[in-house]
Amino acid sequence: YGNFVDDLRLYVRGGTGGMGYPRLGGEGGRGGDVWLVAQERTTLKSIKDRYPQKRFVAGTGANSSIKALKGEKGKDCEVHVPLGISVLCDDGKQIGELNAAGERLLAARGGLGGSLATNFVPCKGQRRIVRLDLKLIADVGLVGFPNAGKSSLLSKISHAKPKIASYAFTTIQPELGKIMYADYKQISVADLPGLIEGAHANKGMGHKFLKHVERTKQLLLVVDISGFQLSIKTQFRTAFETIMLLTKELELYKEELLTKPALLAINKMDLSCAKDNLNELQEQLRNPQDFLHLLQEEMIPVNTLEFKDVIPISTYTGEGIEELKACIRKSIDEEAEHENEEYQKKKLQLLQTSE
Repeated sequence: YGNFVDDLRLYVRGGTGGMGYPRLGGEGGRGGDVWLVAQERTTLKSIKDRYPQKRFVAGTGANSSIKALKGEKGKDCEVHVPLGISVLCDDGKQIGELNAAGERLLAARGGLGGSLATNFVPCKGQRRIVRLDLKLIADVGLVGFPNAGKSSLLSKISHAKPKIASYAFTTIQPELGKIMYADYKQISVADLPGLIEGAHANKGMGHKFLKHVERTKQLLLVVDISGFQLSIKTQFRTAFETIMLLTKELELYKEELLTKPALLAINKMDLSCAKDNLNELQEQLRNPQDFLHLLQEEMIPVNTLEFKDVIPISTYTGEGIEELKACIRKSIDEEAEHENEEYQKKKLQLLQTSE
């Protein structure tokens, strides 16, 4: 998975409280807290490199004294983390998420200072192991089998420079690119490592790939018009079978993924057989139910993906690239408008119920 780090375990401990002062009823200061703070341009790898021990301990509360009966609170410890983080306990239970810059999450609470209630003995701070799980945040996620041309497409539509080669697994870590439009609108696109059959069962990079798909607003399936074969030992799949298999993998991992808006890019239209294959595929996509008998039973998804647009492209000649960029923009804008309408409706309902 290269140098890309997408989960990290940290030891966090709140500070111990300060001693109380029994003779005068003085109260020790509370121990400091450990906070996770979302910050742009931070990566899990940078945390790992900067803090190899991965231990974060907050300051101890000040003891109560004659000069200051109420001891000062211990110093808080802030850990800067990237955006798009899920914070989990060591048992896998989710504590919270950090998605926007400046968002804060309490990872470990400081202990109470010594007081009458505690017989003037301070309490220790909360201690635990937390797991930071990064799920990429992007507007569009490129989904496809290896060698479908996802990296080439990302380099054509954005300023990203992913590694491109003729062998199957070129992308071994997520790549983020931004499509820049004439009116300065930017749309982020994530190229993710290629899926393989059985990805939902964590074959290949299954779960590492699929968890990033969860954090994209829309899906862009990229399919080779001439079909796909991972190796000599594996079965050849036509473009239609490839779409069904990708749908099945997404469905088996998490059914909600199929509710995301989806576009379909049919790549490698510069090949000699492409036009005939495209006509056949379009016919199959118009009535997928009529062609499901061609597939093995375990390949058939319960629900099929509804594509907002099907765009034939060639990353080699540049055919259809501008049209695809326009379709992505239209789809994102429509979704934002729909979300805004829903938000306005909810606000109206709240006003009506409060009246």
